[in-house]
Amino acid sequence: MERLVKLVPWSEDGLDLLRRCNTPAMTEHLGGPESEEKLLDRHARYLRYTSDPSSGAWPFRVFVDNEVAASIALWHSDWNGEPGYEAGWATVPEFQGQGVASASVRFVLDFARDRGDRRWVVACPSRTNLASNGVCRSVGFEFFGECEVEYPPGTQMLANDWRFDLRA
Repeated sequence: MERLVKLVPWSEDGLDLLRRCNTPAMTEHLGGPESEEKLLDRHARYLRYTSDPSSGAWPFRVFVDNEVAASIALWHSDWNGEPGYEAGWATVPEFQGQGVASASVRFVLDFARDRGDRRWVVACPSRTNLASNGVCRSVGFEFFGECEVEYPPGTQMLANDWRFDLRA
């Protein structure tokens, strides 16, 4: 039986999902859990993005058969001097390994392509994040090599530079 994966714009209910994704295991490749204050700031920012179509950022909650399974966001980003989008996602443990992240990324790729204003979607998972690198590979991102990114702010992270050409 095929499961229904659905993306829904961020809402007040998203704070619980942020907390579920803020564990040591879930943030292992992102510098560790955030403080409650930073989670509340992130949640407020996501709510602002959702309420303002011109914000240049689109956070979503991902549902599988009406259960919250993941988050994914797409936002304007300049990468190597060229305007594009960047995508990031997190899948709660009980839904990992079931294709939820890949289905979500395919949705945001279609969303970005439909906007028609940028060529690239970039993802920069940590080199050690095998699951997210696997998602990039499985949905058709092209690997451009290693790169350094600042995440969390103030911390340099060795990442993989994956790009998806929306015009291909």
